[in-house]
Amino acid sequence: MKTTSKNEEISKVECGSNLKNVIDALYVLNGKWKLPIVLSLVNGSKRFNEILKDVEGISPKILAQELKHLEQNELILRNVYDTTPVSIVYEASSYSETLREVLRTLSEWGAGHRKKITGK
Repeated sequence: MKTTSKNEEISKVECGSNLKNVIDALYVLNGKWKLPIVLSLVNGSKRFNEILKDVEGISPKILAQELKHLEQNELILRNVYDTTPVSIVYEASSYSETLREVLRTLSEWGAGHRKKITGK
């Protein structure tokens, strides 16, 4: 019969907690478009077509879905202005600032991974 130490039990609990936290984060940030959209908006407020140009390869339908999801999760703000025609401008919320380190770390990791795989 194998015995486990108190430290091993704590480590398993921590691991399970970390796993749940990562699953929760990925539920909100899943897919290849959400973080690039947030990053685009961190650089400044934009209208729909400006985001579409900034995030190359995304379709208008997917962009609309992703913007709605990001707004529901309070990572972006959708501002509607009563002009003729109506203007809608998206911006990063103050809450999206909590992703700053995640985005920086992902950027660094992506650059290193690209160099490792391509040699460039």
